[in-house]
Amino acid sequence: MQSLIQLSEQLGERLLQQGEVLATAESCTGGGVANIVTEVAGSSAWFDRAFVTYSNEAKQEMLGVAEKTLADFGAVSEAVVKEMVLGTLAHSNATIAVAISGIAGPSGGSAEKPVGTVCFGFADKHGWLRCETCYFAGDRAKVRIQAIEYSLKVLCDALLKNDSERQ
Repeated sequence: MQSLIQLSEQLGERLLQQGEVLATAESCTGGGVANIVTEVAGSSAWFDRAFVTYSNEAKQEMLGVAEKTLADFGAVSEAVVKEMVLGTLAHSNATIAVAISGIAGPSGGSAEKPVGTVCFGFADKHGWLRCETCYFAGDRAKVRIQAIEYSLKVLCDALLKNDSERQ
């Protein structure tokens, strides 16, 4: 398994090669993606900013997530991460972004959304949009690490494809 630093280095190389700039919006990972990508020397050339929007109010105020979306679907939903990732692109200089919201545990889960449920939104300025839900096993730390790793892998894979292939 690749280390998070290696994945971040690969991501940075691909972003640089394609002239893309990354921003993140993170809830359950608490800025973990931003932390690991900024471990890479020179990341300022391809990383713009991070929004850590742990509360619903932060999601609304910083990213423009609609109160109705939060009420109808809950913070851990594909509908919310879609609005988060689009808000990230709208409120940054980034050309590609990821948004993450989940239940890392040990509490907070339900039958519909158990601990380990993490929703991801990925988007770019060229029209690519991907939202999905993953289920990770383990304790709080393991769920968060897996979510960070998954984000980096999806972004790396997406950058191997041209704009039309990402759709």
